[in-house]
Amino acid sequence: MACRTVKPPGICGGTIESLCLLPLSRTGSRRREKKGRGQAEGEYLQWALATFSGYIAAAELYDGPFCILSIVDNRTFKRLVYEVLDHNPSHADIERFFRRFQAALAARGLVLQGVTTDGSPLYPEPLRKVFGVVTHQVCEFHVLADITGAILHAAAKVRKRLNQALPKLPRGRPAGKRAKRLARRKKRLQQRVAELFEHRYLFVQRELTEAERKLLRSITRGLRLLRALREVMEEVYRLFDRRCRIQTALDKLRKLQYRVKCFRNLGQTLQTLFSPNLAKALTFLDDSLLPATSNAVERGNRRHRKMQKSIYRVRTHEAMICRMALDLLRDRQCTERRHTLAALHHARTG
Repeated sequence: MACRTVKPPGICGGTIESLCLLPLSRTGSRRREKKGRGQAEGEYLQWALATFSGYIAAAELYDGPFCILSIVDNRTFKRLVYEVLDHNPSHADIERFFRRFQAALAARGLVLQGVTTDGSPLYPEPLRKVFGVVTHQVCEFHVLADITGAILHAAAKVRKRLNQALPKLPRGRPAGKRAKRLARRKKRLQQRVAELFEHRYLFVQRELTEAERKLLRSITRGLRLLRALREVMEEVYRLFDRRCRIQTALDKLRKLQYRVKCFRNLGQTLQTLFSPNLAKALTFLDDSLLPATSNAVERGNRRHRKMQKSIYRVRTHEAMICRMALDLLRDRQCTERRHTLAALHHARTG
């Protein structure tokens, strides 16, 4: 049987004898990045905007020295345009990016109805310059994440004060009634601090069962500030009830802010309740079609981060641009693949 001599790439000198009679596989040998980039700027954009909903989500993703700007249809979850920068974005970069997207909409006679972004200060001014008066929604998830972080931080400060209030005991076993009484008190306080840490999620969980409410009342007995934290969190969740209108939610927010100011310690810790982003996060209440979160663009950013963990060579500016183009083509193929699978399943079931 004839042998084929194969010289591995990257090895100078030396050969490996292979008994395989088939020719070398060429699968994956052609680099499709440039072709994919051209399709992403033409055919893909035409396909994505054919079902444009009018609502978009915009976000930036930092990857080393690079920053990826993305715009995704917030209802069909299709990435529309992207741009890779080799520096931190400025208002001028965001404005240029939005004008490029506006030109694509104007060429097809499409109108933008609403934009959802995170709480970054990069977006409000460019949006106002490019699109004029357009509905701007701040992502509910990002706002709630800031508030829950502040709530947990306030609960941690209470635990710290309880730790500082632990009685000082001499070394060794306690002797005498007073020492034993202090030892019992210290043990009770330590147990309460441990329970507050173990069940700290109860202060920020959206819905509590009756058993969880009973447990929360037990571990916060005598700690009025901690019970107030839970009440504040429940009032924040009520602000985002779709059954309300934005004016009703803003009235509730003003009452909540006044109540928080009555607690001096809470007023200093929960400054996020007085942020203008919280009011902007309630914009979706007056528009039933406007998504409350920017998950449409964040899911693509998460997929990019996962890809970057396994492909370490994609770290140049040109390579990242081409890789993003291939990701767009992947989205289009996934949609077509789902239609094919649905047709096959339908035919199989008769």
